[in-house]
Amino acid sequence: MNVRQTALIATLALATLPAMAQSTAPASPWSVTGNVGLFSDYTFRGISQTNRKPAIQGGFDVAHSSGFYAGNWNSNVDSGGYNGANIEMDFYGGYKATMGAFGFDVGALYYYYPGSGAGGTTKIDNTEVYVGASWGPVTAKYSYAVSDFFGVADSKGSSYWDLGFSQDVGQGFGLVAHVGYQSLKNKAAATQMDGTTTDSIVDYKLGGTYTVSGWAFGAAFVGTNRDLTYGTASLSNKNVSDNTFVVSLSKSF
Repeated sequence: MNVRQTALIATLALATLPAMAQSTAPASPWSVTGNVGLFSDYTFRGISQTNRKPAIQGGFDVAHSSGFYAGNWNSNVDSGGYNGANIEMDFYGGYKATMGAFGFDVGALYYYYPGSGAGGTTKIDNTEVYVGASWGPVTAKYSYAVSDFFGVADSKGSSYWDLGFSQDVGQGFGLVAHVGYQSLKNKAAATQMDGTTTDSIVDYKLGGTYTVSGWAFGAAFVGTNRDLTYGTASLSNKNVSDNTFVVSLSKSF
């Protein structure tokens, strides 16, 4: 081997070192994702939170490969229904894992409404703990209020059952379905538009999605088995819990 060949081999060896170092660098155990969307209505457990008007929503999630996660989600809301607050900010954290086709999720979620309680009115917020499970396209989740339920005195222990279905059917199309059962404790009982009260609400959703270039177009039929009004809607006796059709455009990144 002559000097020129030796020099060439040494040069090639040095040139490969950065690439080798890069390929063996450990991947970060952390991931950060975000989402943003425009919706024709913001319905929470089947009830409009925006007086049947559009909502801009978005948030982010930070997750660790161990399964722990935390995040924030936000939406505009009807200030008349939240005592001066026009934004909902959700903060949550928990742990999730999968075992084959089965997954589970446990955590806590705090609903915060900055500006709520204006003029000496009741401050509205809520804290829930939850446990969820998934198997293929089916999900189930149970949420339990460890605080007074959205500011209503003597309402701890209100709970919500959520059963969902989501299935990719190919070519960018997907199907979604959901049914939920809200149990209201003590003074959280809801007054319907006919003056009767109820301590439970059933809500439902059936719709579809179409995703192209990372954008998801959604359309869903949403409603409840109750006739309720509150906030600005109550001024015109508008029902914000009856059947409605919600369309959306969203993107995750």
